[in-house]
Amino acid sequence: MLVAYILLQEHLHDLPHEEFWIINLTRSNQVINIRQISKGGVTGTVVDAKIVFKTAIDNNAVAVIISHNHPSGNNKPSNEDIKLTTKLREAGKVLDIPVLDHVIYTNNGYYSFADEGI
Repeated sequence: MLVAYILLQEHLHDLPHEEFWIINLTRSNQVINIRQISKGGVTGTVVDAKIVFKTAIDNNAVAVIISHNHPSGNNKPSNEDIKLTTKLREAGKVLDIPVLDHVIYTNNGYYSFADEGI
C-alpha cells in the first residue's frame, strides 16, 4: 500500500534496527495518527497484540494498518511476519478493528500483505 509506505518514510527510513508502527484510521480510512509500538534490534522487535490494540482503542480507531521495517533491505515477509499478521488479524476480528494491511518497509520499496492477497 503505497500511501502507508509514504506516511511511514519519515519514521522508518535509514534505521539500522527494526521498529513496529501502527496507523490508526477512521471509518472513512482517514489517518487519525501514526504511533510506534516497539523498537528492537537488527533482526527483530517484540510485538504484543495487547499493546497494538490498546493503541487503536485509545485513539478510537475503526481500522488499522500495521507496519515494520527490515533494515536488511529484504522486503519479503519471514515466517514470523506471516504468523504475526495472522495473529493480529484474528485479534482485530474479535475486537471489530480490522487490520487492513501489514506493510514491510525497506529503503528500496515495500511489501504489502493486502496487495499480495495474503
